Amino acid sequence: MAALGKLAKGWGRSLLRPGGPREAVGRRGVRALRRSPVRMLPPRKERGAAAEEQQRPREQPPPPPPPPAVERSSAGPGLWYEKAAPGDRRLGKVVTIAKSKKFRDHHGKVLLEGHRLIKDALEAGAVLQTLFFSTVGHLKELPEAQLKRANLVKVKFEDIKSWSDVVTPQGLIGIFSKPDHAKMSYPAAQLASSLPLLLICDNIRDPGNLGTILRSAAGAGCEKVLLTKGCVDPWEPKVLRAGMGAHFRLPIVTNLDWESVPSNLPASIQVCVADNKEPGAQAETTSVPRGAGRAGSAPGNPKAPVKSKPKAAPEPEDEEEAADVCVPELAVQYYYENWTQTPVAVVIGGETHGLSPDALHLAASTGGKRLVVPVVPGVDSLNSAIAAGIVLFEGKRQLLWRHKQEDERQKFPVVG
Repeated sequence: MAALGKLAKGWGRSLLRPGGPREAVGRRGVRALRRSPVRMLPPRKERGAAAEEQQRPREQPPPPPPPPAVERSSAGPGLWYEKAAPGDRRLGKVVTIAKSKKFRDHHGKVLLEGHRLIKDALEAGAVLQTLFFSTVGHLKELPEAQLKRANLVKVKFEDIKSWSDVVTPQGLIGIFSKPDHAKMSYPAAQLASSLPLLLICDNIRDPGNLGTILRSAAGAGCEKVLLTKGCVDPWEPKVLRAGMGAHFRLPIVTNLDWESVPSNLPASIQVCVADNKEPGAQAETTSVPRGAGRAGSAPGNPKAPVKSKPKAAPEPEDEEEAADVCVPELAVQYYYENWTQTPVAVVIGGETHGLSPDALHLAASTGGKRLVVPVVPGVDSLNSAIAAGIVLFEGKRQLLWRHKQEDERQKFPVVG
């Protein structure tokens, strides 16, 4: 009776709990559903076939088709070229990369376009790596010995036209190693006509102006051109086109800081600057604000050359004025007055910022002068390329006249 009492009491408690015995049965069913299902094995025949399939070596995918054979043709004895296949992207890739200054500096390569420029480069000793051309006739107009050492690729003229920056491309694009002025062989006629006249470009940033300045320097017979830091890269395509081959007619030393400029100049040289100071005007301050020091100005009444009087520079009010520094006094005169000595250098400043204080300090340390190109009153300062051409050719005239006078004195010495 005691056991039946305990059983009845336990049964009653389970009935009082929520769910009761049915809930306990439901939970056991859920646990049964969560168990992993029974794995069904296929018949023995199918299992044996699957095992054999796994043991059988898998067939390798077919190899990719070989690249099409390069079509090579002869343009003369020992002169071979390849014809670009349809879809060849080498030209577009090389042209796009070579137009980047970062690529030119990192890989030491430059892009030249056109028959005249490529021929001048080859004759000066520049190393040609790859030449893209549209007709075989272009090869016959270039030095054959240099072409034999390069990779020649014949492409469609439409491809060259699509990648060219020229309005009327000639069908020639060459990739050269970046020329080193110390290893170049300049034309004999250029060397024979060279004068003790040098040009220093100070912060020339416009590609067209720099190319024109280099062309004027070559035409005037300059001995050398120095480019300070801040000037545009002379191997940029726009500079090359404006230079018309001047890069391969005289040495061009690039990316110089002002501390290293004197070491690239001959001893006992005089450095003059093309400026916009009036011969009769006196400097109000000795600071060089932005935009000052540009070549050419509207003249007043011509007077004898005078020296600018120094004055204490005002205290800078902001960071831009803090960059203004005191500059030394220089004699000021017109460009057509006698200013040439042997040797002589001319500094041309950029149109935006003009001459830098470093240029004026260099001129003062060599006894140089400010050279003014007079223009009609009210006209702004001259374009830097035009001012450079005027001053350089006047320097050439004075030097040639001086040499002629010396030759006459040697032929007819003065007795007395």
